[in-house]
Amino acid sequence: MTVTDLVSYEDALASYDPVMGLEVHVELGTKTKMFCGCSTELGAEPNAQTCPTCLGLPGSLPVVNATGVESAVKIGLALHCEIAEWCRFARKNYFYPDMPKNFQTSQYDEPIAFDGYLDVQLEDGEVFRVEIERAHMEEDTGKSTHVGGATGRIHGASHSLLDYNRAGIPLIEIVTKPITGAGERAPEVAKAYVAELRELIRALGVSEARMEMGQMRCDVNLSLMPKGSERFGTRSETKNVNSLRSVERAARFEIQRHAAVLSSGGSIVQETRHFHEDDGSTTSGRIKEEAEDYRYFPEPDLVPVAPPRTWVEELRATLPELPRLRRNRLREEWGVPALEMQAILNAGAVDLIAATVEAGAQPAAARKWWMGELARSANESGRSLDELDITPVQVARIAALVAAGELNDKLARQVIVGVLAGEGDPDTVVEKRGLKVVSDDGALGAAVDEAIAGNAAVADKIRGGKVAAVGALVGAVMKTTRGQADAARVKELILQRLGVEG
Repeated sequence: MTVTDLVSYEDALASYDPVMGLEVHVELGTKTKMFCGCSTELGAEPNAQTCPTCLGLPGSLPVVNATGVESAVKIGLALHCEIAEWCRFARKNYFYPDMPKNFQTSQYDEPIAFDGYLDVQLEDGEVFRVEIERAHMEEDTGKSTHVGGATGRIHGASHSLLDYNRAGIPLIEIVTKPITGAGERAPEVAKAYVAELRELIRALGVSEARMEMGQMRCDVNLSLMPKGSERFGTRSETKNVNSLRSVERAARFEIQRHAAVLSSGGSIVQETRHFHEDDGSTTSGRIKEEAEDYRYFPEPDLVPVAPPRTWVEELRATLPELPRLRRNRLREEWGVPALEMQAILNAGAVDLIAATVEAGAQPAAARKWWMGELARSANESGRSLDELDITPVQVARIAALVAAGELNDKLARQVIVGVLAGEGDPDTVVEKRGLKVVSDDGALGAAVDEAIAGNAAVADKIRGGKVAAVGALVGAVMKTTRGQADAARVKELILQRLGVEG
C-alpha cells in the first residue's frame, strides 16, 4: 500500500470510527539485566556484556532483578493499577536470531499490574482518559544489524550481525485497553498518551525513556469500525515507533489506509507493519501471531513474585507528584496560559524552567531564556534543551545579573554564548569578555555628548518637544559603547544635557 492508495482523513472519519491499542515498551534504568548480573551500560563492544544466562546456555539459571520488580510496582501504582499479590513469569516461545534462548521470559496471564488509567491533556486543554489493561515485566531481545541492503532491513541484505548486549535488559510493557471515542482526535490522543507516559516514567526515575535511543518504543495497534457498529475491525500493529510525532503520523496513516481498503471492498490483514520516518507511511511486515502461537507456559526456573502489601504501600508513599498535576500547579504559579505551557512541555523545558526558578530566577525570566535564546541554540545544534552545556543554576545567575542591571539582554545573550562554548560560569564569562553594563555617568558622558553633537537635527527635535526621538540618540550611544551602556541611564543623561523633562 502506498500513499496514493489512501483516502482523505476527513472521508475516513466520515465512515469509520478508529479504535486504538497502544503497547509501550520501557527500558528500565537498572545497572544489571533482568535475570542475570550482566551490565546494562551502553557503549560496550558487541557481545561483551553477556553470560550463560542471557545467552540461554544449558545449565544456566535466571534470578529476578529486585530493582526491576520495584520499578514495575512504581509504574503500576503511578498508573492507578492494581498490584498483583502473586504473579509469575512465563516463557513466550518463538525463534528469531536476536532471541538467543528461543524464548522470551515475560508475563502472560498474570501481570504484576493491571486495570489502571492515565489521564492525558490535549493541546486545547481537554482531558482524555486512557484505560490501562496491564503492565508486565519482561526482557529485551538482542540487536540485529542487516548488512548489504539498501534499507537496513533484512530484505535484500547479504548477511546479518547479532549483538546480544541488549538481550536480557529489563523492560516494562504497558498495554492499554481499546481506546474508543477519540474520533478524529485519535492520532492526537495517541501522541499525548505516549508523551504523558514518558513524563511519568521520567518523574518516577525508573528510566530516562529516551525514544530516540530506543529506551521507549510504541507499537500502534489500529482498527476501524463502521459508523454505528460496535464490533471492532481487524487490527494492524505498527511496530517500534520511536518518536511522539511518529506515533501520531502512524495512527493517522493507518486510519487512511484501513479506510481505503475497506471502502474498496477489501479486507484488512492482521499483520505487523514498519513505519517509515521519511514519508510517514507504513509497509507490511509479517502476519501477526495470536497469543496461542507463542505457546506460553509458566517459567519453571523462576519462583513467583509476591510483593508484600506493606512494601507496596511504602512505595506508594514515595511516588512523586503526577506530571500533569505538577504542570497545572506550575502553570498557575508562573501565571502562563495553557497554550504557552503546552509549548514549554513540547520543548522539554518544564523541569529546566522549574529548576531555574528554584535557583532564584523569576518565572518570566526563566521562561524567557530557556524558550528564547537557549531554544534557538538547541535547534541550531540539533540537540535537546537538556543536552546544552548550561545548567539551570547558571541561567538563574544570568537572570540575576540582568535584574541587577549589570547586564542587558544583548550582553546576557553573549554570556550565554560564552557559557555554551565552555568558557566558564556566567561571572567568569562576564569578566573575561568585559561584558558588564556601563552605568557610570563619567564613562557615559563623553559618549552622550558625542551622540548629541553628531545628531544635531535629532537633538533639536527633542528640545522642541518630540521626546520620543531620544531613541535615536540612545541607539547611537549604545553603538559607541558596543551595547554595554545602561540604556535607561543614557536616556536620562541625554534629556538632562538637552534640558528636557523626561
